[in-house]
Amino acid sequence: MPKAPAPPSATIGPVDLLLYAATILIFGSGWLPLRMQLGVVVPEVSLVWRFLIATVVMFIVVAVRGERLLFHWRDHLVFAVLGVTLFSLNFITFYYAGYHLPSGLLSVVFALAAVMIPLIGAAVLGQPLHRQVVAGAVVGVAGLALVFGPTLASGEGVEGAGVGLLLSLAGTFCFSVGSLVSGLAGRRGYPLVSMTAWGFFYGFAIMLVVAILRGAPFTIDWTARYVGSLLYLVAAQTLSGFAIYFALIRRIGASRAGYVTVLFPLVALALSTWFEAFHWTLGAALGIALVLTGALLVLLPRRDGAPAR
Repeated sequence: MPKAPAPPSATIGPVDLLLYAATILIFGSGWLPLRMQLGVVVPEVSLVWRFLIATVVMFIVVAVRGERLLFHWRDHLVFAVLGVTLFSLNFITFYYAGYHLPSGLLSVVFALAAVMIPLIGAAVLGQPLHRQVVAGAVVGVAGLALVFGPTLASGEGVEGAGVGLLLSLAGTFCFSVGSLVSGLAGRRGYPLVSMTAWGFFYGFAIMLVVAILRGAPFTIDWTARYVGSLLYLVAAQTLSGFAIYFALIRRIGASRAGYVTVLFPLVALALSTWFEAFHWTLGAALGIALVLTGALLVLLPRRDGAPAR
């Protein structure tokens, strides 16, 4: 049985702030390259290439650092859950959502992970549910209604924006579950690089099986757009981003690490506005502000001075 490390710190220090900043920039800049992957290569195959490279690199890191590689089969169940939630279903849903929504809106929906994480924790793990979480959920849903409501009400975007919204919410749910599992796994003392390597492996295996079952052609688009975005996603978001995010969860806990979901959509929206000509309306701006406010409300310290758990 791995030795359990110390519980997450109650305070946030300079190292935590650096981890926050790095996570915000990495995750915020990853949504545009995700949409750049769409086109010639089907999403399942793009994810096969992405996690094949990431898996090989991570196991090389495990070997070089002399980290633990062999685990009990029960430990592999934990790694497999991470593979399902964080490294396969989370990604594939957002890839397909990218056919319907600009990258900036994908990141805004994902910001609701800050709300979903404590809600799922309360429902499944019996964690206390504070009224701020309920208020944040209501504000966040109201924000989504402002952003997507007019299009869905007109009936013009049901097959487009509506599908993209549902897929994005499903991906956010998977990520939220995976974040809680990674936090619990961290408390059990699994080596971070070993846990990540096995999580990548199971994510790769799942995407490989899905691609084979769907009869998807295993091709590569050799354009600079596709190859460049693939390498960026592997190096920055998949390898560096998740390593930093896992480290942040272990230091301060999954719920407070969720603060990054409030800020990195601002990076994604800026890139989407510049490169995708994202069309801003008053309703969309107010809705986005409400979604981010709802996420922030969940994560703010309670009135009794205790941080959100």
